[in-house]
Amino acid sequence: MDNISRTEAYANYYNKHREIKWSFLASMVSRNAGWNMCDLEGEWMSQAINQKQRGILFQTYERANWLIFQDAYPQLLLYEASLQHQTPLFHLLSHFGVSRFMQEQWEEFWETRNEKMLMHALIVNEQNIIQKPVMKHPFYQKKVFKSFVFQFQDWLHFSSVLFPTLEGELYGCSVHHFWNVSKRIELGKKLAQLLFDPMLYPLFWKFSQKTAHTGSRHDYEQYFHSRKRPTTPILRITYPIVHHHQSETNEWLVRKSKVTRWMTAPVVLKQTHLTSWYQKKEIELHMLILAEQWWRKR
Repeated sequence: MDNISRTEAYANYYNKHREIKWSFLASMVSRNAGWNMCDLEGEWMSQAINQKQRGILFQTYERANWLIFQDAYPQLLLYEASLQHQTPLFHLLSHFGVSRFMQEQWEEFWETRNEKMLMHALIVNEQNIIQKPVMKHPFYQKKVFKSFVFQFQDWLHFSSVLFPTLEGELYGCSVHHFWNVSKRIELGKKLAQLLFDPMLYPLFWKFSQKTAHTGSRHDYEQYFHSRKRPTTPILRITYPIVHHHQSETNEWLVRKSKVTRWMTAPVVLKQTHLTSWYQKKEIELHMLILAEQWWRKR
């Protein structure tokens, strides 16, 4: 129905099937999508971006969030059905428009139980799912990805993906050139490695279990050592339900060598503890907005 229910569905599925690690990753990344949506109508972004542009940016986040879910969730349910029937049912994936690539990956997972390989395959698939209808779509290309607002965010890394803890700490990763599918796949694999780090995973898991997803950044800011009042709204009192059009297939084709590279390229994690960085970026953003408003009034 919306970002909230999709996020909850991923998390609930992971609670039942811990071997499908991608589902927990999807729930945490989907939280970030909701926070990005609600930022647009928050105290600061609403001053910096006009209403029409904010609406387009919301539609971009919402469309990508929905496209990934409508492709991935049938896969998860068919895996669950396969377990119940004790036989693989992945030949049925084609009836849901799922790519041949993922059908092969699920069949291989059924035999090998290679959890990391399946997680990487789902990351590769999800980013290719949104490449043509969102990232390469002429409307989004012109109105979003080539816009000053998006280029500005990309340059300053404001669109980083964050994993919070109940202790008020933030971890995460960011990437430049978000419209590039290889960059997004690289980001997804980095996030997966961070999320399932043996030392950090229990902290992220506890946050997920104890904190309901509302779309407001107050979800995690409430745990900061210096308490903050909410500055971004709750998603369900901010946005209406969006009715999407369904495509017949999510098939995508690229060179096999490229897919192999996506699946096997090593992950190099750099600085991932972002609490201080986040607070610094927030101050920078507020100062830029205030400066821009002062300039307009001159």
